[in-house]
Amino acid sequence: MLSIIKKVFKPSYYILGLAIFALTLAQTLCDLYLPEKLAEIVTYIQQGAPSTQIWNTGLLMLLVALAGCLCSVIISYIASRVGAGFSARARSLMFSKIQGFSLEEMNKFSTASLITRSTNDVQQVQLAIIMGLRVLLMAPIMAVGATVKILQNSAQLSITTAIVIVILIVVMSSIFMVVLPKFNKVQKLTDDVNRITRESLTGIKVIRAFHAEDIQENKFEKTNQELTKTNIFVNKALNFMQPFTQFLINGLNLSIVWVGAYLVNSNPNNLAIMTSFTGYAMQLLMSFLMVIMAFVFIPRAAVSARRMNEVLTTTPKIHDPETPQTTPQNGEICFNDVTFNYPDAEENVLEHISFTAKKGETIAFIGSTGSGKSTLINLLMRFYDVTQGSITLNGIDIREYLQHELHERIGYVPQKSVLLSGTVAENIAYGKPEATQEEIETSARIAEAEEFITQMPKGYQSYISQGGKNVSGGQKQRLSIARAIIKQPEIIIFDDSFSALDYKTDKKVRANLNEHLQNSTKLIVAQRIGTIMDADTIIVLDQGKIVGKGTHKQLLKSCKVYQEIAHSQLSKEELNA
Repeated sequence: MLSIIKKVFKPSYYILGLAIFALTLAQTLCDLYLPEKLAEIVTYIQQGAPSTQIWNTGLLMLLVALAGCLCSVIISYIASRVGAGFSARARSLMFSKIQGFSLEEMNKFSTASLITRSTNDVQQVQLAIIMGLRVLLMAPIMAVGATVKILQNSAQLSITTAIVIVILIVVMSSIFMVVLPKFNKVQKLTDDVNRITRESLTGIKVIRAFHAEDIQENKFEKTNQELTKTNIFVNKALNFMQPFTQFLINGLNLSIVWVGAYLVNSNPNNLAIMTSFTGYAMQLLMSFLMVIMAFVFIPRAAVSARRMNEVLTTTPKIHDPETPQTTPQNGEICFNDVTFNYPDAEENVLEHISFTAKKGETIAFIGSTGSGKSTLINLLMRFYDVTQGSITLNGIDIREYLQHELHERIGYVPQKSVLLSGTVAENIAYGKPEATQEEIETSARIAEAEEFITQMPKGYQSYISQGGKNVSGGQKQRLSIARAIIKQPEIIIFDDSFSALDYKTDKKVRANLNEHLQNSTKLIVAQRIGTIMDADTIIVLDQGKIVGKGTHKQLLKSCKVYQEIAHSQLSKEELNA
């Protein structure tokens, strides 16, 4: 847990920590001072001292107690501030780190786990820090001070207290040895609950369509019950501590009275010693109880800190070069004998892919499901790096560009249209935040989205819900296309982005693109022959290899795979039109 604290803590937090230490020392000294003065009052009463002397001592005790209380309040405030500051900074650092992850790291951790690590795990560590600053600093100081005072008072009473402390340590250590492994299990099960919940919510249409609610409910219930049982076990073990410690406190009080009675009987002056000893014994016991209370949070926080540290120490496989290159915008892409296989996969997804796309050209990719079309796009976007070969942009390997610059040059329309919560205008301008209203409207017009946008209640200021749930699939695709167009990118990629459009709209959008983005290199992944018939070059993929390359007419004559796809979709008249 210390490693995560070092990574996240600001220098100012250490200064606040020193302030807490000083205040804790002052509070502890005040607390240790009170039993001594209480013993003095008992002695004054036994000796028949003037009442003014008793009242003065009592008033001094009140002032010391108020001073200790003030220190406690300030400590609580500073500890809460440090804990909240740590939490905010930790979430920020983790979010920034996750933003830099490649798809490989995202798949390694899973979305559900990353959400848990950024929220629940951060909160567990925050609670441990607050408890540590508030309790773990005070407990050792209090324990040392109380022990010194106890040893100065009575050997018999010291032995009694030591026996109780040893019993307490042995029992609590046994409990924590049993409970500690369960904390790790709790966090993993929390990940699973989040994963199943997220899976069920995002896939609600499929679940209902296949009447699979019972399957998901059983899956959730199984994990939920296991998490509940583990939590109950942990809580039972930890809750055992409260009655047990209460029993020890009462037993210690009884022992002190029992032994003290003999001491007082032999010497009445021992009454003052017994009075102060009771206070110090309780302080010593409370020190151990505070440590135990803190250790209720610390084991779980240690697990959470380790999980956070895994995220923060993960080095993304995709990283920027030490000496980045740049080139004037031209849009020439070249795949040079590219081979790729996913991490831990035995077989290659793409093998020996080579082609060149020149400025302003339209290159289309077609093939059966699983042929590697989208993987090829992911490599160009540098979501993954090639296993062998290279991809160049304007003659420079894309690994030599800053990722930010590479993505700035590319307008990307993903296979699954993703819209963010906000207005229509904000979604279109996402790729160019400084875009004017005129640019937004022009992009929407090119994407054939203007008509349905103007029919919405507030036009471009109409609200889009998270994920674009209040617009249709075709409308989402057109807004995604407009978002890519507004950048006027050097390269524009359509990863099966016309699938939800009818043929008429599809044709209009492509005609608009050819008219308004003549200088942009266009890469189109498609399933429909009609979408790519007019492309300058069509590349046919099959099982990760190029099996055909040329124009529509050339491939109809020379490529068997293309012929099969074409004849399965269109008639001979449509193909030759």
